[in-house]
Amino acid sequence: MVRNIKLTVAYDGTNYNGWQTQTNGIGIQEVIENAAARVMKQKIELTGSGRTDSGVHALGQVANFKADTRIEEQKIKIALNANLPHDISILDSVDVPLEFNSRFDAHDKTYMYQIYNSRVGNPFYRNYSTFVPSILDMGKMEEAFKLVVGTHDFRAFMAAGSQAKTTVRTVYSTRIEKEGNLIRLYVTGSGFLYNMVRIIAGTLIDVGKGLKEISCIENALESKERALLGQTAAPEGLFLLSVNYNKVL
Repeated sequence: MVRNIKLTVAYDGTNYNGWQTQTNGIGIQEVIENAAARVMKQKIELTGSGRTDSGVHALGQVANFKADTRIEEQKIKIALNANLPHDISILDSVDVPLEFNSRFDAHDKTYMYQIYNSRVGNPFYRNYSTFVPSILDMGKMEEAFKLVVGTHDFRAFMAAGSQAKTTVRTVYSTRIEKEGNLIRLYVTGSGFLYNMVRIIAGTLIDVGKGLKEISCIENALESKERALLGQTAAPEGLFLLSVNYNKVL
């Protein structure tokens, strides 16, 4: 009997060319598909909730695949993990309705961007944060961060090469926290454009340094001019934390 299996996936993106199967490198999707094919003894096509770029990490990516199998749902994750490298882990595996699609049924996603803010870098965080030795004004960063909340045309926050049909997105909430030398930026939205979170993070870093004014966010939303915003922050600091769904699964 064909079943639809939903996976919750965590991965360290350091050694991969992003989520999607690549022709010029190894994608996380491909690694999981190959592991699932070995376990299920059939070709597997995995649908992810969305792409993550090279070097980006996930604690709660969601994907689904259909397979004719009798393996118990919770044993699927065990079997897959036995066939996956240590930097990719299936946290959960559950049966969902056949019509469920992890990409199109997603209601919102939460990302976290991590900054290591200290005079001296920490080698243990080099693959999991961006290093900023400058003093950052957290108050200004928080004020600027709040300006992206709401439904806006985020064209200015999109990197070149995006194939998005519309650039209107809704950001539901933002939050900034500091713990020791780590500053964490949290953003939840209906969806995000190509490099949107990294552009927001880079802009906030520039605001914190005093290189950009808080008003650059509002001005960019109004004018849709990418040049008004800051740098695109490095991929290493970005984590996909969770994907939420309206439907009861």
